[in-house]
Amino acid sequence: MSRRCELTGKAVQTGNLVSHSNRKTRTRFLPNLVNVSLISDSLQRSVRLRIAAAALRSVEHRGGLDAFLLKAHDAELSMNALKLKREIAKKLEAVQV
Repeated sequence: MSRRCELTGKAVQTGNLVSHSNRKTRTRFLPNLVNVSLISDSLQRSVRLRIAAAALRSVEHRGGLDAFLLKAHDAELSMNALKLKREIAKKLEAVQV
């Protein structure tokens, strides 16, 4: 399982730890990933995702999982989240017609 947020695409970054004497040591900066169950209003079921803590705040800010996925770009979503986005769009389209 990769260390990548399924909703925002946030991943591992690399850089240097710099000491007081200006020595550089390579390090990895890991995203704060959490396993959460989010409820989809249109599908009326919960979905388990591995997302960053900042993404969880963004989901709440945008008004829930459905609204977040419909506004998100396809390039930054994981395959699981992309499939969920298409499922939600299809369900909402069927309700409007």
